[in-house]
Parts: sequence; C-alpha cells; structure tokens
Amino acid sequence: MCVLAFAWNQHARYPLILVGNRDEFHLRPAAPAGWWDDRPDILAGRDLQAGGTWMGFSRCGRFAVVTNFREPPIPQPGTRSRGELVSDFLSSHRPPCSWEETVEPEEYGAFNLIFGDRSEIRYLSNRGSARGPLPPGVYGLSNHLLNTPWPKVIKARDALRACVEDQEPDVENLFGVLLDDEIVPDDRLPDTGVPQEWERLLSPIFIRSPVYGTRSATVMMFSLAGEGFLAERTFDSDGRTVTSASFTFGMDRIADQSADDAE
Repeated sequence: MCVLAFAWNQHARYPLILVGNRDEFHLRPAAPAGWWDDRPDILAGRDLQAGGTWMGFSRCGRFAVVTNFREPPIPQPGTRSRGELVSDFLSSHRPPCSWEETVEPEEYGAFNLIFGDRSEIRYLSNRGSARGPLPPGVYGLSNHLLNTPWPKVIKARDALRACVEDQEPDVENLFGVLLDDEIVPDDRLPDTGVPQEWERLLSPIFIRSPVYGTRSATVMMFSLAGEGFLAERTFDSDGRTVTSASFTFGMDRIADQSADDAE
C-alpha cells in the first residue's frame, strides 16, 4: 500500500471512510480481496509471497493498513514481513491500544501502520516519534510519515475531504480519488532519495509502468449501523482493470470484548 487517505468521524453515517492504492512490482504474486480460507474472519487481499496483507477488515469491525517507509535499502536479515502486522491485528481481539503493546517495531522493515476498530484509530511507525490515537479528521499517508505534504498525499486527502461532504458517499467518486494518474511537475517532486525519473514515476496517486505500479485500489467504510463495506479493483501493468469485487457484511460485537475476555 503506497498512498491512502481516510476520514475518521467526519461523516454523519460513516465514522470511517478510507481509500488506498497498493503499489508493487507486477511480478510479486497476490490474491484479490476475499474472505480467507485459513482465517475466515479476515477480508483482505493477500501477498502470496510472504503470506500477509497490506489492507483489510475483520468481521468484528477491526481494520488495518500498512505502508512502507521509503529510505535507502538497508540489509536486514530475518526481518519479518510488514504484512504480518495487518493480519496479526485483524486476527486479534485485543483492544487496539493493548495489541500495540505486543508489537516489536524493530522486527520489521520501515513501516507506517494505521489500525483500529469502531472505537478508535491509532497510528504506529518505527520511523519518527508520532504514535497513538488519532483525533477526528481527514488524513493522508504514503511512504513517509502521516500527513507528510507530498503532492499526491495532499491531493488524495483533499479529494477525499470533498467526497465526505456528500450525504451518501458515492463509491465511484471514491475510486476516482485513487485513479488520478497525473504526474507531478518536476519542480514539485519530493526528494526521497531515489533518482528523479523514479520520483516522477512514483509521483501520481495511480502509478502505471510495465515493472512497478498500482496493483489494486480499495475503498473501505463502516457505518454507525454496524455494517462494513469493502470494494476492490485490481490492475495489470497497463493499468487495465483485471478484477472488481465488493463486499458488505454485518460486523460482530466481539470487538467490544475486553482483552481479558478475548485472549
């Protein structure tokens, strides 16, 4: 997952509205979103190389999204897959603050994690010092810290804010936030330590190239009525849609159990 925007307690009916693109090398195998056979409470796509996921829901209303933090490659033998953070949280019944205490951030490569349930959203990264619960607001995240003002982060966040103003969020408009493939002018490109041609390639919200690009776009929401919604589109190396699916489900009340009851 390489760019996302989310609104927390900004809509009268939908406390969470989140949109995000997963950018990855096209040769890395992945399964589209669905209920997992081995963990039937998880609704997510799946990284078939490492086994985790980049973004998902659970039946009890838990959700999580992870992004890499872009920095020069540092050999880290034995580093755990960042996708395990998402699947581990979705599988747990600990309250988010309690689950966070079980994470050993140094065991993973550089990451940002947004996670929570119907009661709170939290941010955790092993880069920078900001962490903990997030107040109501509209946020953007890519491959740096939360709300870093990269052009595509600002653009996605502002576009989502406009969508949230609708009484009934339109899914096509939400996907429209994610399908923006406008390349940022060179004088506005961030300097993240990669060659300028890569800065240019990575600058749009939707990335299209033969080797690396946007593999999936996802819209996630949950309502005050206790209903979860996830829609996903996957893409080939030309940016053409390969699969399209949506899921609506009632969220179980197990999320309201205490850590002592659930573990």
